[in-house]
Amino acid sequence: MRKTLALIVLILCLVSTSQCAKRGAPTGGVKDSIPPVLLNANPPLETVNFDAERVVMVFDEYIQLSDIANQLIVSPPLETSSYKILPEGTISKKVEIRFEEAPRKNTTYTFNFGSAIKDYNEGNPLPFFNYTFSTGAYLDSLRLSGNVMDAYEIDSLKGISIHLYPIDSTFTDSTIYLEKPLYVGNTLDSIYFNLQSLAPGEYEFLAIEDVGKNYLYDQGLDKIGFFEKPIRLPEDSLKFPFLFKEKARFRWGRPRFINDHHIEFGYYGEVGEQKIIFDSLFTETAAGFFTQDRLKDTLHYWFNPQKELDSLVIGLEELDSIREIILKPYKLLSDSLELSLTPRNGSVLHFLDTLTIESNLPLQEINEDFIQIFDIDTLEVDFSTRLDENKDRVYVSFEKVPNDVYRIQLLPNAITDFLGATNDTLFHRLKTQEIEKYGTLFLSINRKDKTIPYFFEIIDRKGKLVRKVRQNKDDFYTIEFLLPNDYQIRYVKDLNNNGKWDTGSYIEKRQPEQVVYLKEALSLRANWDLNETLTIE
Repeated sequence: MRKTLALIVLILCLVSTSQCAKRGAPTGGVKDSIPPVLLNANPPLETVNFDAERVVMVFDEYIQLSDIANQLIVSPPLETSSYKILPEGTISKKVEIRFEEAPRKNTTYTFNFGSAIKDYNEGNPLPFFNYTFSTGAYLDSLRLSGNVMDAYEIDSLKGISIHLYPIDSTFTDSTIYLEKPLYVGNTLDSIYFNLQSLAPGEYEFLAIEDVGKNYLYDQGLDKIGFFEKPIRLPEDSLKFPFLFKEKARFRWGRPRFINDHHIEFGYYGEVGEQKIIFDSLFTETAAGFFTQDRLKDTLHYWFNPQKELDSLVIGLEELDSIREIILKPYKLLSDSLELSLTPRNGSVLHFLDTLTIESNLPLQEINEDFIQIFDIDTLEVDFSTRLDENKDRVYVSFEKVPNDVYRIQLLPNAITDFLGATNDTLFHRLKTQEIEKYGTLFLSINRKDKTIPYFFEIIDRKGKLVRKVRQNKDDFYTIEFLLPNDYQIRYVKDLNNNGKWDTGSYIEKRQPEQVVYLKEALSLRANWDLNETLTIE
């Protein structure tokens, strides 16, 4: 019996030793993916007759507040100095709202935390969490929700502020520029907004890209979307507006001397027919002219160099008045008057492109006798030239052959600038590609209303404009020589038939021209043909 018992003990020890010797790695358990859960709040959510100096919300795990400055939306807005959110930069199981000033009476408030509340270990956010209370006897209970979109760009907008202003005796068209709204919401990281705890009534509805984060509409800085008429809550359904940037109200910036032959005039808005009035004695000796900057809202005035630049009196026309300023030379740039020419096409010239040469100074004359173009066989190629209306580019046109190499030579006296100076010798080499490296798009446009003019644009995956096409009679288009890429079609209902997309106006209650995109992007490969139909309602 003793031997049997000893044998059993020995076997158990061997099994135990074998199990202990096995190698393995700790698994760490299942990853936590559950957001924090609110256990209780004091005062409770949706408290009426609220008069507390602070609110304490307790969660089931340690939390942290992330990006609270951007995620927290208080509606109606409160000055940030009137309350404090805790904890600040630490972890806790509690979130506290501490009031430095009492909220106004008989008002329903919502503190929408967005995705600011996250668990400390895994960073799981508690989405759309809000704390609502009323300083009156009841809670306003209406809601308003929807999506916002850009009127022109295909990319989604984020962080759009939704403003509601009550329509009463104090509301005017200037209210949105000067006063904060009664109710405010935000799309945060999505295109969706959800305003809650709203009172019945008539409201001015605005969607604003609030760049300054001041709850006001800053024209020329913010994008805006609106309805032509006020909305009424409760409302059965709403077709939400698109956001766009208005043309800024025109005004001149501060002009400045660049050097002894160049003055720069910056402006805001659309310059149109606004005038610049020079002193008559200056214009007699300067004999100048204007060009438009291609990258910024600036006019350039070029004139004959003045040996002694003194103060110059200039009148700037703004709306119905003339603003007079005295312009004095200050820290003139020491650039030379030497003409510099730069080819813009790089080393490849595509079939629908034109060889373009850009100048640092306005140009006056082109002499084709001093320009030559040779192909890969050193045969001279016929060409023609054209000076751009802005006097800063020369266009050189010639018949291109696939898979060829061209050498362009500009000798001195080929191009003369406005001061009579000419270019140094310029050599440029470029090539064309095989036809097989391009694709072709066959596009049919099916539109119900044949009376509305239109044009469409082809943009690549980076949003760069590749081709702009005006409408024809057939609504069918063959678009050749497209490089392999992902493309999108942007269709513009060109109501005034001016060939460009026109923005809207809040004061005039005028919406921007409608833009329609294909539902899906087009993927075009080399040596491919694509057939596509765009349907316009």
